[in-house]
Amino acid sequence: MINTIKINTTGVKNVLNFFKKFIPSSLPGAECPEVDKFRVYARSEHNISRSQISDNALKVLYRLQKEGYEAYLVGGCVRDLLLGREPKDFDVATNADPEQIRRVFRNCRIIGRRFRLAHVHFGREVIEVATFRGAAEQQNDKQMLNHEGRLLRDNVYGTIEEDVWRRDFTVNALYYNIRDFSVIDYVSGMDDHKAATLRLIGEPHTRFREDPVRMLRAVRFAVKLSFKLHPDCENAIPSTVHLLSSIPSARLYDEVLKLFLFGYALQSFEMLRHYGLFQILFPDTEKSLTRQESGFPRLLLLKALENSDNRIAEGKSVTAYFLFATFLWEPVRLLAQDKMNKGIAEFIAYQDAANEIINKQVKRTALPRHISLAMREVWSLQPRFTSRTGSKPSRLLSHPRFRAGFDFLMLRAETGGAELELAQWWQTYQQVDETEQRKMTQPSRKNPSSRSGRKRTYRKRTSSSATESKN
Repeated sequence: MINTIKINTTGVKNVLNFFKKFIPSSLPGAECPEVDKFRVYARSEHNISRSQISDNALKVLYRLQKEGYEAYLVGGCVRDLLLGREPKDFDVATNADPEQIRRVFRNCRIIGRRFRLAHVHFGREVIEVATFRGAAEQQNDKQMLNHEGRLLRDNVYGTIEEDVWRRDFTVNALYYNIRDFSVIDYVSGMDDHKAATLRLIGEPHTRFREDPVRMLRAVRFAVKLSFKLHPDCENAIPSTVHLLSSIPSARLYDEVLKLFLFGYALQSFEMLRHYGLFQILFPDTEKSLTRQESGFPRLLLLKALENSDNRIAEGKSVTAYFLFATFLWEPVRLLAQDKMNKGIAEFIAYQDAANEIINKQVKRTALPRHISLAMREVWSLQPRFTSRTGSKPSRLLSHPRFRAGFDFLMLRAETGGAELELAQWWQTYQQVDETEQRKMTQPSRKNPSSRSGRKRTYRKRTSSSATESKN
């Protein structure tokens, strides 16, 4: 005889909630939301259409579901689709682990150490597929935190209910289900989306300690989306900003590129300074700005950032080295001036100053070698623009980095850091023909070292020598 056992699910939930009280709140995932509080938005309640989704992303979603796995679009792509924007890329979340994903897709590569991800390649498009992250009750070989509470490794897998709690902001934690075209919301992300508010999931201080880069992401998303930071998020930044110093410089370099090379550079700069984050990324630049808050160093940066945003809006490219050269120019100039005051030649002074400033900067943002070399070239050209006679202008014009160097000179001239007449002279010099260029570079007759003066001196010497030979 088989006895039928009926399980009281309400009682089970009560027991689980009772034991949850004893899980330390400092552990990631300890504050998992109640799974019965989620809301499903039907197709008629949101504006996402399947036609807006990448064909390759749809292939990944349908294939995973066909193989018996859960699969959802998640993160920024869902957020952007709700805003009516075209997502830059599409991310998928699933309950399949990386090895299972690789078995489903032959065009798949596993990447990452801090958290393993699967990249499914379709020519030049890559669909990133992440396994649901879980809530671990203690550190183990799959999850590791440092003494400040920062996650160093996080390969604990779980369910969608646990995964949502491991994401950063509520508007980035919405799941689009291709099975019925619904949006699943566990953390009131849709409400924050409608209110244009960027709110962290969980206790802000804890989330920033887990990953201090979230502070930079908060600024980037707030500026990009025209959202405001939730007060709890804002209030947690001052006491955790110093934790950014412990982040690897290579990772901070990547974040700086995202902040300043995607069309929102000027607003990002102002917001980073407002929250004290810029000084962590560019400490020498912040010192020079504090020293001359209303002077041309600030104007130079603002103009450069504005120009970059305008170029991106026009569909033009922006070079990272030029922007970094702008950020660090004032520290280099001040240090070079100090060296020249001690008797060091101008060229050597600028060369040494550039080396010192860059060597300090790479400890904060790991500038690639090709970036730092290009920056040095732009800086080294600046003193050479003052030479406008003889063959020097022609040789400078043929320099591979001339255009960038000239643009930098114009930027300095427009913001009071160089003579406007000098920049205008070089502007004209580039536009005229060779005959006119030779006229522009002829030595002035008022110059005592002019050619005619040398000839007169030569004749006198010859005459004098001839007299001496007669005597």
